[in-house]
Amino acid sequence: MGNLSASSASVFLGLSLLSATIEHGTVTFVSIETVTLTTIDGVPIAADIATAVVDRPIRGGVVLAHPHPLYGGDRFNPVVDAVFRALPERGFHTVRFDFRGAGGSGGEHDDGDSERLDVAAAIDFLAPFNDDIWVIGYSFGSIVAMNVVEPRVSGWIAVAPPLAEGATVLAGRDPRPKMLLVPEHDQFCPPGRARERSQEWPSISIVEVSGTDHFLQGRLGMVVENAVGFLEGFSPSTPT
Repeated sequence: MGNLSASSASVFLGLSLLSATIEHGTVTFVSIETVTLTTIDGVPIAADIATAVVDRPIRGGVVLAHPHPLYGGDRFNPVVDAVFRALPERGFHTVRFDFRGAGGSGGEHDDGDSERLDVAAAIDFLAPFNDDIWVIGYSFGSIVAMNVVEPRVSGWIAVAPPLAEGATVLAGRDPRPKMLLVPEHDQFCPPGRARERSQEWPSISIVEVSGTDHFLQGRLGMVVENAVGFLEGFSPSTPT
């Protein structure tokens, strides 16, 4: 697929790289392609597209947003990568990308404001292929993700969200489903604080990830299974 804008997303999600994973003793090949998306304000965004496994029913699409780029976050973050590689096996076309100013993307960091346009460009890409699009963010990416509340989004999953007191989270006023995956020993927003700061949110599920901190070392499998289980509960499979 090479270089394309989000507005030309009707191009077939073609085969570029096969990534092999093992599930229940079976080798599964996932198609991964690197593309360039273009935001509405003209910023080129480096992204990887993983297409749903061809012999499984298609459930929907997912956009993944990475942690803070000023602290080393990019689309290859281990948490993002684990979810990115698991979702196609379960029937979800998946996009991960570098926020503006990070990794292979152009532009400059904007403290989470213009980064919402980066998420929107990934949604634009998936929209022709999926009616059911979810946004998952980790850390900084979770806050950006939950501030993208456009109508094509089915819901949100926030992994280790650093919910600040009094901060605006638009999804917190939205009736669509959302889940917070909160590490038991999170340094920035532990479970009790997350529950307190989201207690008025509608359609909210909070899951505590036991035995780990904000960086989720040793608990990536738990993150993946909770995220996939949540998505599957709202995304019935459809024929390919």
